[in-house]
Amino acid sequence: MAWRGCVMHLTKTGFIRCTKASPRDSRLNPHNQQRCAFRREAKRTDTNKGNVSQETELAASKAGEPVNVKSPPPPPPPAHSPRARPTLFKPFVFTIGFTGCSFGVAAILQYESLKSRFDTVREEAKPNKELKGSEDMTYWHNWWNQLNGVQKQLILLLSSADDLWSSFSEGQRTAAGIIAVNALVLCCWRIPSLQRTMIKYFTANPAAKTRCLPMVLSSFSHYSVFHMVANMYVLWTFSTSIVSLLGREQFIAVYLSAGAISNMVSYCCKTATGRLYPSLGASGAVMTVLAAVCAKVPEAKLGIILLPMVTFTAGNALKALIAIDTAGLVMGWRYLDHAAHLGGALFGVWYVAYGHKVIWRNREPFVKLWHSIRSPGNGGRRPGSGPGSL
Repeated sequence: MAWRGCVMHLTKTGFIRCTKASPRDSRLNPHNQQRCAFRREAKRTDTNKGNVSQETELAASKAGEPVNVKSPPPPPPPAHSPRARPTLFKPFVFTIGFTGCSFGVAAILQYESLKSRFDTVREEAKPNKELKGSEDMTYWHNWWNQLNGVQKQLILLLSSADDLWSSFSEGQRTAAGIIAVNALVLCCWRIPSLQRTMIKYFTANPAAKTRCLPMVLSSFSHYSVFHMVANMYVLWTFSTSIVSLLGREQFIAVYLSAGAISNMVSYCCKTATGRLYPSLGASGAVMTVLAAVCAKVPEAKLGIILLPMVTFTAGNALKALIAIDTAGLVMGWRYLDHAAHLGGALFGVWYVAYGHKVIWRNREPFVKLWHSIRSPGNGGRRPGSGPGSL
């Protein structure tokens, strides 16, 4: 047992001495060589790896083998430079040109409407009209007797709709057409395939590539049903007053011009403040209608639909709206386009005070030119001026 203990002691001592041998002796151990090689490879820097890969590629190119050269990593992206402010020269020229064309077309439409009424009155003044009317009654009576029950019900329904349409005032009928266009555009917003087109042409943004045409089209564009209902309710409420004040043709010209002018004011404020975001809605044009009526009849009594007991004058309502929009513009409120509201309101006030005299009353040379083109060689007097005088 003592001998075994001595042998074991000597064996352990020799094993320990072998493991503590010099580095030169350790080279003979393959396990130590592999471990050292692994450690040596892990300690290589990226520079050494790049040199090794370059040497490998050079050797492969000399041997005629294809070399897969790795491209250097892309440089870091440059810092974002501040966005350049868009120029507003083209929108400004478009606003002036579109406003002039709107009033020119309105003058032509008024001329054609008065001429049509004059021709109708002249036809009704011809003799034997009563005999022809009795023959027409007999024809329609026989035609009615030949219809079945379903056809008669359909005709009665159409007749009721025609009676309802006839009960509307001229201003309400004009507003109904505008409401129909806005409802159609609202439905187009719900079609996924038209989203890009709607954003491009039916939202006004001074930073967009297309800036001129959306100034008008966005005045008929609403994405929210509540937004459209609110604007169209105000338009319907003041439609009778504004059309009786200006006339149908002049009202259409003012409404279209107000959409372009209010968006132009919005463009200027967005560009000056650097807040280049899109906007849409008929609020600017509707504010023109509201401001024109309130400025012309400031003593008129107005109320709130949900609070009929609260009444106030039209002049005070206009002052309150202008004050709210001014505060929103100064304080940077972004829920509404307060610049467009202010532009529309100021344009409405200016038009009933001065613009009507400057623009509409000076249309006579243009109407005479159209009359000479429309009726060449006719030296008769052109139709007189219709509604539209303040």
